[in-house]
Amino acid sequence: MKSVTLAVALGLLMLSTPASAQQARDFGDYVIHFNALNTELLSPQVAQQYGIRRSSSRAMLNVTVLKKQPDGPGAPVQATLSGTAKNLTGQIRDIEFREIEESAEAIYYIGELSVRNLETFDFRVQVQPAGANETFNLQFRQQFYTE
Repeated sequence: MKSVTLAVALGLLMLSTPASAQQARDFGDYVIHFNALNTELLSPQVAQQYGIRRSSSRAMLNVTVLKKQPDGPGAPVQATLSGTAKNLTGQIRDIEFREIEESAEAIYYIGELSVRNLETFDFRVQVQPAGANETFNLQFRQQFYTE
């Protein structure tokens, strides 16, 4: 039931956020899906269940790593992630990711940071899938609205 709750919640969030907030990047044998959103958008139940602080001044970065499969959708794989968020004034914040493994069908990496209204971040996330010999560099920019 836990996995269904999170999968549905994160799926609905991906559908309800702007197109720029839900993205994917192709890295050879892997596809990395990611989105960043204000944690206030999470339901109180989901936030509590996964230890996410729900607030208009908090953002959550959600990353999923899928290994391409020849005969169907990608399979989730574990990975090592590290990342930073740099705002337009040059302040850098380290992002600590934690793994949420719901089943063999769902592995998420969640990182949180504080944000201010209209603050823009350049995110840089290094992703090394388990069993892969290389690290992939994911970069994107996003602005947050807290009011």
